[in-house]
Amino acid sequence: MSVLTDRDRVRLRWRARRGLLENDLIITRYLDAYELGLTDVEVGALTVLFELGDNELLDLLLARTEPEGALDTPTVRAVLAQMRAL
Repeated sequence: MSVLTDRDRVRLRWRARRGLLENDLIITRYLDAYELGLTDVEVGALTVLFELGDNELLDLLLARTEPEGALDTPTVRAVLAQMRAL
């Protein structure tokens, strides 16, 4: 497990910016709570989630849909569970 540098944190927060306010609020709350302890694997899961379109991501965050295919990994599911719990 490596520790996120200040530069990594800024980059992660920049990638987290979304077009939908709902996504921004959920992701910001998650990063505020967990950012300092994120592992490289969790950052990778977030990166995969951030590559989704806004509506697709919102559906996952609100548990309207569940991860499928390449998204269906234990780490992505764990990150989503943490986000949904906040």
